[in-house]
Amino acid sequence: MTILELLDYAGVAVFAATGALAASRKQLDIIGFLFLAAATGVGGGTFRDLVLGAAPVFWVTNPTYLLVCVGVGLLFYFTAHLFESRYRMLLWLDAVGLSAYSVMGAAKGLAATGSPTVAITTGVMTASVGGILRDLLAGEPSVLLRPEIYVTAALCGAAAFTALISAGVPLSVASVVGALTAFAVRGGALRFAWRIPVYRHQPGRHPDDVM
Repeated sequence: MTILELLDYAGVAVFAATGALAASRKQLDIIGFLFLAAATGVGGGTFRDLVLGAAPVFWVTNPTYLLVCVGVGLLFYFTAHLFESRYRMLLWLDAVGLSAYSVMGAAKGLAATGSPTVAITTGVMTASVGGILRDLLAGEPSVLLRPEIYVTAALCGAAAFTALISAGVPLSVASVVGALTAFAVRGGALRFAWRIPVYRHQPGRHPDDVM
């Protein structure tokens, strides 16, 4: 198994775990666990493939990805109660999945188009869409609306990987450095509450006030 294949399966499995943990927080039945695990696990990659025009999408070509999601969903259905702070675990597992998928998404985009810009964009999409979809389906506060850095971490990982590949660095080294970069940024945001300055000017008026 190549480093990219390993990151691909790792990203699917870890994101599936966060979907299953979200299901446990909502006390869903086993079908709910499997659905959220699968939607989160393959959501980002599916969106990436659709944008790149890759048909059929990756999990149709290789159903093993869905079996990984099912296995993770079943595992957490029987073990999620063992984790006292499930939301904190969800956030850290999400950081791991984001790190792996930012690199995998960038690699897929670079292979399909040869464009560094597209590679970074698909890396960010692959890493973030699954978590956004999970929060939407589970009714959790969206990761995009949390104050800590999230999408920026995926951007850093995808950019680091793409820059190293463009500089001729071996794929294995670029993949590890890219994933570690994304995890360092996201982990630092979780541990030290790193934030990007927000817009602080007067907010927009309510639509009824301007009609």
